[in-house]
Amino acid sequence: MDLEKKAIERIKLASEMSLQHYGVPLVCTYSGGKDSDVVLELFRRSGVPYEVHNSHTTVDAPQTIYHIRQKFGVLENLGIKATVEKPVYKGQRCSMWTLIPEKKTPPTRMKRYCCSVLKETGCPNRYIATGVRWDESTARKDRTAYEGITAKKKNKIAINDEIILMNDNSEKRRLIEHCRLKSKSAVNPIVDWTHKDIWDYIRSERVLYNPLYDMGYKRVGCIGCPMAGKHRWKEFADFPTYRRAYIRAFGKMLEAIHRAGKPSKWKTGYDVFLWWMEDDNIPGQLSLDDM
Repeated sequence: MDLEKKAIERIKLASEMSLQHYGVPLVCTYSGGKDSDVVLELFRRSGVPYEVHNSHTTVDAPQTIYHIRQKFGVLENLGIKATVEKPVYKGQRCSMWTLIPEKKTPPTRMKRYCCSVLKETGCPNRYIATGVRWDESTARKDRTAYEGITAKKKNKIAINDEIILMNDNSEKRRLIEHCRLKSKSAVNPIVDWTHKDIWDYIRSERVLYNPLYDMGYKRVGCIGCPMAGKHRWKEFADFPTYRRAYIRAFGKMLEAIHRAGKPSKWKTGYDVFLWWMEDDNIPGQLSLDDM
């Protein structure tokens, strides 16, 4: 079975289960990156009913935002529900710039509160499809084609490459059905695709993709994401407005820390920014434990 056919069969199975257990169509989650574009094209070819959902992170590059608008405009013209969800924290609309002072600490690799608030709250009690792939990182090697997601943890359901039909009464099929049950479930239709597979498909099928990739970007995500490491210097060189926004937010964070009566060795938002960027030239490099 070729990659496209296998991925579409996974989507079809998840669609059947979404309609049966949730009573609503499968949701294609969409970030504006290349993997999302491939999954969206596979949905289009699958023929299943579906909706599309984007979590507005407030720190996407302008090119990503314009790309999402373009794709969603096409979907809406086709009568497909395409939703951009704005982030909410403690009942109020929020952004990265309000979240940093609220949390009183910068987002880091170890404290990625931004992901949980800005990206992962959408589509509760729904069956969703993601663009998760094994070769993106070692942390994703244990992800499977079908997963049950609870509020506290993810229960991996190892289906491997099998396609489980609705008339199949195997234990595996029942296990998938029972994972629905309290929160949301996920299908990862391209989990076994490689980076090369993605680009081969985009080029052969002429899939419209985010122009950031033609600007030298290998990943498309939040500007300044700590997971991007030193690549953030390029991001801030290309998008200096975001650099200034982070420095302002870090300054407001320090004000919030001082109002709470807590000490900080940082003096300015720029000090925090340099620490956050892991600049080795800072005298007495600060750590969160020093606060």
